[in-house]
Amino acid sequence: MTGATTPDVPAAPPPQEDAPVFLHIGAGSAGSERLPPVFQGWREIRVDIDAAVKPDIIASMISMKPIEDQSVDAIWCSHSLEHLEAHQVPLALKEWLRVLKADGFAYVTLPDLQQVAEIIANDRLTETVYVSPMGPISALDMVYGHRGSIEGGSPYMAHRTGFTARTLGETFAEAGFAKTDVWREGLNLWAKAYKSTSFTR
Repeated sequence: MTGATTPDVPAAPPPQEDAPVFLHIGAGSAGSERLPPVFQGWREIRVDIDAAVKPDIIASMISMKPIEDQSVDAIWCSHSLEHLEAHQVPLALKEWLRVLKADGFAYVTLPDLQQVAEIIANDRLTETVYVSPMGPISALDMVYGHRGSIEGGSPYMAHRTGFTARTLGETFAEAGFAKTDVWREGLNLWAKAYKSTSFTR
């Protein structure tokens, strides 16, 4: 499920051959308008487990064997980490560390379950909270995955774990990231996790 909002940015020129490279994990359908401004001018490699979205590499984020060790400058993952089982998350983050260069970072957004829990506590479980490109989104969708997509035959859209700001930061630290900044925007958590403390980008 997407659910993340990024500012509208003008179309960027094609990246240069020597541009930094980022993996777009759980990329879904192509579209540079969905990327954060930080990646303007970068070269994108789209990774997804679903062949139907025509990624550059078909792979699970817990096993990205086609991608060489320390070969990418960054990872962008929008509303995909929560689709893993809880025990698979550390495996995915270890794999991210493997493919990131020494000064690389991971940039992540996903639902803030603490904020979603407040909506549920107010007995608004199935009310529309916002409208995404997929349609209306409720707290129930944010916890378990977009019901319409799952019903339509996309089992990958189910959510199998979740995070608060504290647990997201702890999860990255336990996986071996040197430093992680976590913040809230609306109903989403955002994190920037650095492979080492010598980050220069």
